[in-house]
Amino acid sequence: MLDNAPRGSICIEDIEIGMSRSLRKVITDRDIELFAEVSTDHNPVHLDDDYARDTIFEGRIAHGMLTAGLISAVIGEQLPGHGTVYLGQTLKFLAPVRPGDMVEAVVTVVDMDLGKRRVTMETHCAIDGRKVLKGDAVVLAPSRKFD
Repeated sequence: MLDNAPRGSICIEDIEIGMSRSLRKVITDRDIELFAEVSTDHNPVHLDDDYARDTIFEGRIAHGMLTAGLISAVIGEQLPGHGTVYLGQTLKFLAPVRPGDMVEAVVTVVDMDLGKRRVTMETHCAIDGRKVLKGDAVVLAPSRKFD
């Protein structure tokens, strides 16, 4: 996994609108198999080459929520990071992710409510700069004052 920041926490007092963090990860067959096992989603479009070849995707694709999980990784590990609590996430899936694709997940702070410790972030995942998923996240950020 390749990303632009160390792991840890950025407290609400240090977050600024416009801050952004990201990570890149190649989605592997093993990732898809493990996600199917954990989620119990064994849809053959994710796991069976013969079945998936006859779908609109013309081949296997990763679970959409596996891709969305990369956004969660950026939020939980980098911005705001450790101690963050997810309050909500919207997602719009724009294109499939296939085994072997390098996905970049990006989160950018677009709004904050310091009193409530809430941070709103624009989120997306892209392959070669082309967005495959977009949405917004709202999180409760850690604070030096309360944590």
